[in-house]
Amino acid sequence: MKFDGILFFPVTPFDVHGRVDTAVLEQHLETSLTHSPGGVFPACGTGEFHALSASEAAGVVRTTVDVVAGRVPVVAGAGGPLGHALEVARAAADAGADGLLVLPPYLVGGPQAGLAAYVEAIAEASPLPVVVYHRGTAVYSPDTVRRLVANPKVVGFKDGVGDIGTAQLIVRAVAEEGRDDVAFFNGLLTAELTQAAYRGIGIPLYSSAAFAMAPDIANAYYRAYVDGDEERRLALVDGFYAPLVRLRDETPGFGVSLIKAGLRLAGLPVGSVRPPLVDPTPEQEERLAGILASGRALLESAAV
Repeated sequence: MKFDGILFFPVTPFDVHGRVDTAVLEQHLETSLTHSPGGVFPACGTGEFHALSASEAAGVVRTTVDVVAGRVPVVAGAGGPLGHALEVARAAADAGADGLLVLPPYLVGGPQAGLAAYVEAIAEASPLPVVVYHRGTAVYSPDTVRRLVANPKVVGFKDGVGDIGTAQLIVRAVAEEGRDDVAFFNGLLTAELTQAAYRGIGIPLYSSAAFAMAPDIANAYYRAYVDGDEERRLALVDGFYAPLVRLRDETPGFGVSLIKAGLRLAGLPVGSVRPPLVDPTPEQEERLAGILASGRALLESAAV
């Protein structure tokens, strides 16, 4: 799989009865695809994988594959309880996905041998290549990543921990194993704030939750990042991303909740988040609207 551009993690819309709203999902995907993401990752973190049944996740992936229609890679989430992970991995393959993002196991964190076996079991469950997500209950050592990349089906590594030193050692370990085809992603929340540092250690790709609600702003940042235009990049950091992160950090789970709120503010009826996440208060939504307006004002200024 080759990724060229921002990695897009769509939300999963729910209707007023709490069911997955396929029609709104199609609209969300089509609108976002016009902004040329490098790949689409349905039913992952921003898509509330934690709250989806196996059949719901399969439906979200199937809809995404149909809408994307081969324009960019589609990488589906697979994780949580091992039985659930294997089921959704097989369903994603049946739906026509191009790969899997292996999310952390549920609740427990095993030793390194167990974590490696968890990834290997998911990789074995379907013909799809896998991207390993380094986060939460799944924190992999460089030696464990060496073991994993001995399997040619392991084609990517996404860091959601934020330990730059360990990430650097993992990048080097993969290179020492002779794998030059492994894609490395920065998967921290609001990755735009840390991506300059990640590029310096050989991790050029990043996921962008902000792209799901404001692809115009996210693409302006991406262009500045790729072009090395620090004035434009830092203007967006100061005027949009830093205020967004301050609001995000007020409430656990707002990395997803704010994205859905931003889409609702734009007129797309994606519904609420599912428990245990909560929606922003009206006052927080008002502040989010102001942050989005400030970001778009920057797009119209000479600075960006």
